[in-house]
Amino acid sequence: MAETGEEETMAAEASGFSDLSDSEFLDLEDTQESSASLSKPGPSSELPGKDGMLISLPQWKRGLDVLPPMERFHLKYLNVTDLSTQNWCEQQMVYGKELPGFLSPEKAAVLDTGASIHLARELEVHDLVTVPITTKEDAWAVKFLNILSMIPTLQSEGRIREFPVFGEVESVLLVGVIDELHYTAKGELELVELKTRRRPVLPLETQKKKDCFQVSLYKYIFDAMVQGKVTTASLLHHVKLHPEKPLGASVLRHAQQGGFSVKSLGDLMELVFLSLTLSDLPVIDILKIEYIHQETATVLGTETVAFEEKELRSKVQHYLAYWMGHREPQGVDIEEAWKCRMCNYADICEWRKDGVVHSATLEPQAKKAK
Repeated sequence: MAETGEEETMAAEASGFSDLSDSEFLDLEDTQESSASLSKPGPSSELPGKDGMLISLPQWKRGLDVLPPMERFHLKYLNVTDLSTQNWCEQQMVYGKELPGFLSPEKAAVLDTGASIHLARELEVHDLVTVPITTKEDAWAVKFLNILSMIPTLQSEGRIREFPVFGEVESVLLVGVIDELHYTAKGELELVELKTRRRPVLPLETQKKKDCFQVSLYKYIFDAMVQGKVTTASLLHHVKLHPEKPLGASVLRHAQQGGFSVKSLGDLMELVFLSLTLSDLPVIDILKIEYIHQETATVLGTETVAFEEKELRSKVQHYLAYWMGHREPQGVDIEEAWKCRMCNYADICEWRKDGVVHSATLEPQAKKAK
């Protein structure tokens, strides 16, 4: 039987790693238009306690800060998009975990539209099949079957989309979904990350940095997978999977239809790791980000990302230090305080109240207009 709470998350986990491959939570050019309609916590900075009575935010947070964030939020692994969101504003990311449900209708619409565009692109290269599951072992089995089905396409220099990646970095399991992998005319393996935009303009450099970090981390994890650096033991340790557990009938049927003879998750994991390391798949050579206008599907521009492993590892170590409880969360620097004007949590943000960020700030666009 599945552990408590597992069945509620099965559907989300089966579709990938619950990672947002299209993570445009912010359309920076729409700040003035959307800031008035954001759904924010009330100015009283009070939140409901366990008994339904309102308690002050500082008092509420003291009850949370006893455990490291990984334990506090009951996380077995982190999504790549968790870390890329830290790259934008770590304090905002933390409030998003602590206070779910404050996503504005405008931002929800942006995500829904982006997801639809991703789905349309995915259907261009393969069909989607619904596989009923009841355990977390079944959920991960579907992920592994997706990987197995894509490896031959990569070997034959074909194009694949929505490729799951996972790996241990600094003792934390990171998972994600690569939008697209294909080969160039020169035979180089190229990663393309799709980002949709509500308005037909490219994002600011700060937003691009967040996106560049995301695709760099995808490459780092993918390369480790095909180089045999990701182990079965590590995955079992972090996710607490039971490799000997028989797979469900629907999953077994789906595996047989794909030509795979397996009975348990352990059988399937062994097949995946052997396939990854013995298939001679190359590391990723080129990283690109493609920005597309949501309404017209027009390509606004393409960003080529230079992979800097040393810089990437330094950033990852810094972000993971928060999750392991080695430091407190940090908000934006004063130079980027304009981000606060579009934040759902500005009214309760302790980083702002501590005087690190001033409320009367100008956006970069306004500065350029002088």
